[in-house]
Amino acid sequence: MHEPASPHPRPDFTGVWQAKLEKSVFLLGPPPREILTRIEHREPHIDQEVLLTQASGSEQRLVFHFATAGEETTNAVGGGLARTRTRWDGTELVIESWLEMPDRRLHLKDYWSLSADGQTLTMAHRDDDLAGQIVVNEKAPCTPQ
Repeated sequence: MHEPASPHPRPDFTGVWQAKLEKSVFLLGPPPREILTRIEHREPHIDQEVLLTQASGSEQRLVFHFATAGEETTNAVGGGLARTRTRWDGTELVIESWLEMPDRRLHLKDYWSLSADGQTLTMAHRDDDLAGQIVVNEKAPCTPQ
């Protein structure tokens, strides 16, 4: 069965994104010093690599693989395991995860949206265990490989 065609073209999240901390809201712990995110989006797959620099200067690298066609994927996250399903809601990608950590369980629903000019990626938690957390990212200038 085919998914009905969307009246709006789906965005391509590919790029290197830098979090604009002054425009973002963080709910767990102190805000990070920096977040860089590299996304490779080739429908129906998304690969995401996040380099998180804590206020203390320590770095954490997180890697996620998603399937936008609704299949469940599994990713290791900070000593735990996340089961994830994604779906399109118009032009927003909803990434819903159930994270099992040694000391807690989290239900996460991350709404990704891209600005009309393709230069701002907003990742917002609205109705989950991090409701109210928003990370506003701006596309980083292209750098030679």
